[in-house]
Amino acid sequence: MPAIQQHKRPPLLGPWRRTFQWLTVVTIILLPWIQPNGTSLIRIDIPSLSLLFFGQVLRIPELYLLLLFVLMTGAAFLLITLVFGRLWCGWACPQTTLTDIVEWMAKRLKLKIVSNHLHGALPRKIIAHGFFALLALLVAANLIWYFIEPQRFFFSLIDGSMHVGALVTFIVVAVLVYLDLALIRRLLCREFCPYGRIQSSFVDAATLTLQLPEREKHRCIRCNSCVRTCPMDIDIRNGYQIECINCGRCLDACRTIMAKREEPGLIYYTFGIDHRGPLALLNPRVLVIGLLLVLLTGALGYAVITRADASLKISVAPITAGRILDSHQTTLLNAWINNRTNSLQTYQLNAVSAEGELLELRGQTQEISIIPGENRHVRIILLTPVNDQPSMVEFQLVDSNRRQVAGAKARIIPVTDSN
Repeated sequence: MPAIQQHKRPPLLGPWRRTFQWLTVVTIILLPWIQPNGTSLIRIDIPSLSLLFFGQVLRIPELYLLLLFVLMTGAAFLLITLVFGRLWCGWACPQTTLTDIVEWMAKRLKLKIVSNHLHGALPRKIIAHGFFALLALLVAANLIWYFIEPQRFFFSLIDGSMHVGALVTFIVVAVLVYLDLALIRRLLCREFCPYGRIQSSFVDAATLTLQLPEREKHRCIRCNSCVRTCPMDIDIRNGYQIECINCGRCLDACRTIMAKREEPGLIYYTFGIDHRGPLALLNPRVLVIGLLLVLLTGALGYAVITRADASLKISVAPITAGRILDSHQTTLLNAWINNRTNSLQTYQLNAVSAEGELLELRGQTQEISIIPGENRHVRIILLTPVNDQPSMVEFQLVDSNRRQVAGAKARIIPVTDSN
């Protein structure tokens, strides 16, 4: 008898997509819990108007950094949309991931989702909605963790000390996510999500699309497996459609069926609808936006890496005039000291005249302890020799290692008041 030939199973994208989704979910959930030196890796600290980002403390008032970040994000959005199309929708979008989890649970409970409605025994539907509620609470809590540390979130939630704004946000987000999981699901992607409409205007020869080419349609055996497996209820055989989220389920279904006929699948990803392959990426729009993204990313990285560990701003108090006291002029100053590091720092403030002489300061100028991201306001009094000409004074901020980390200058105006 002739030996039975073993056919190699065709590679499927489903396991890769699910692995990517779970890795993304785990990363998003765990990031707020990772706190080296007691500071979150990523967190927006509203009281100090700061962004904690992998060891860097970026104050929101630093507009040049915010501008670079916004421009970089915009360029990245354009490039990803132009090159990968709706691959984001099928592989990385939180709405798709959450809906996939909902459909997985419904299947485990032997429920069917038909026309976006759950069908099955009432007790099983109650269990499903309980799962939706728990998932919604997790999503809402995870969002708040990027503003409030997870530990502080749970403690304040239990003892009732959570800020009313955070509590209202948590409840509203949880309710909205539950309604989404229980009632909307894929309908959001199909009817309401603006990204698909925006992306359709960017489709060109370089955009990654999932399709069944015209030259392959004659091989189609009309098994309808691609239609049955499509989460968006479309027929890919009808050509490019805005509802397609490029998840690749139809590709896997077709490969599995055609493998039984010892033939390759008919559906595949390709750059552009004219099948030019990766060479399609070598077009002016992709190259220009890609270069812009590289330049903006480099500029932002350089600005963040080279920025000082602290900042110092000095201004003369506008409501209090200087005075002459014991042959010295006293000037009241306002100082703002910002700790940009991710650890507690202790500073000392010095004042030096234009001639290099150390001037006397009174007030809190020694052992100034500032927590990460804090912008401390300090009032100080500067004593300078009596002079009839304006003088420029340099202020030096020194850390506990006697290293100058920031500096500022103030122009001192002479006064004639001898009271």
